[in-house]
Amino acid sequence: MATLTVNDLPDEVHSALQAQASRHGRTAEAEARDILARAVKHTPPLRMGDALAALGREIGLSDQDIGTIRP
Repeated sequence: MATLTVNDLPDEVHSALQAQASRHGRTAEAEARDILARAVKHTPPLRMGDALAALGREIGLSDQDIGTIRP
C-alpha cells in the first residue's frame, strides 16, 4: 500500500476531519482514506438517451407529446 502525506493542511480542515471521523466512529486517517476513495471512484458515463429521457421527465413530456413531433 502507498503512503500519502498532506502538507500545509489548515487547522480548521484537520479539526473538521477529526470531528467527522468521530461521528463515523473511525480515525481521521480512516476518514481521509474513505473521502479520497469516494472522490476518485469513476461513475459510469451518462448516455445521451438516458440524459434526454431524464430531461423529458423533468419538463413533463409524455409519449403523446413525442408522437406529435415524429415525422
